[in-house]
Amino acid sequence: MWATSCGAATEADHRAREILTRVGDKWSVIVLYQLGEDTMRFTELLRTVPGISQRVLAVTLRGLERDGLVSRTVHPVVPPHVDYRLTPLGETLKEIVASLVRWTHEHLDDIDQARKGYDDTNGGPPRRPAVPETELRSR
Repeated sequence: MWATSCGAATEADHRAREILTRVGDKWSVIVLYQLGEDTMRFTELLRTVPGISQRVLAVTLRGLERDGLVSRTVHPVVPPHVDYRLTPLGETLKEIVASLVRWTHEHLDDIDQARKGYDDTNGGPPRRPAVPETELRSR
């Protein structure tokens, strides 16, 4: 699935990884979970997704819409009223995302304990690699 017998990834593997990157993104998971409950307006999503900025929410919704997981409905009123909801394809992820969220809540203490054990053994959390200066200039 992820590589052929000779070890080379296929085109389907690359496409699947791209989709998993979108669906597995922390903001996408939370937005999909929220929309699994009901149709929501942009401002409702902004209020119910803690820590997300307007820009990141807009980019996340656009990506999910492009992938066919979320639909956007603009109502011709002033001020503009935009609704987001899961598409039939997005609905197929509803239980998977809900299960992931449930699993997370059920194992918060286990993960906290594992992290503490790791940090105690290794002198703290793993460090993120430094961003190369060339990458900083391109931002």
